[in-house]
Amino acid sequence: MAENIYDEIEIEDMTYDSTLQIYHYPCPCGDRFEIFIDDLRDGEEIAVCPSCSLQIRVIFDKVDLPKPDGGNQQAQPQQVVAATV
Repeated sequence: MAENIYDEIEIEDMTYDSTLQIYHYPCPCGDRFEIFIDDLRDGEEIAVCPSCSLQIRVIFDKVDLPKPDGGNQQAQPQQVVAATV
């Protein structure tokens, strides 16, 4: 099956959802192309639209991706540690 690459998009032009751990970008069909951060870390570069046959190639550098568990770091300061004086 041949790839149906609609366009090549820089990752900086995509929107990152830290809750879902997914990058997305508007598709001409009205839906959006999607690719999970773990797929990008694994070397995948094709984002697909779940509503049509279009795909985009994501241009990115692995070292610039958000670090694993990066979204969970904000929750850590909420932990309270009792200090003895």
